[in-house]
Amino acid sequence: MPRPTPPDDRVIARRRQVGERIRHVREHLNFSQQDVCGRSGIDVATYSRIEQGHSSPLLDTLIRIADAMGVELEDLVRL
Repeated sequence: MPRPTPPDDRVIARRRQVGERIRHVREHLNFSQQDVCGRSGIDVATYSRIEQGHSSPLLDTLIRIADAMGVELEDLVRL
């Protein structure tokens, strides 16, 4: 089975932008990471990696984060 191709610099940059956007929305709502994790069922380490741009979340995970914050999915990925 072939190995997956690592993401290029453009993909990494966009992933970081999405993570920064998620953090910005969370902070604007005065939620802690623990608040979002408790409401979404995502563990804190995973959530932290998403905000830092070190992890590419599945769409299902992004939906859970948006629901936990009470915002539209588009609010988290709008760049």
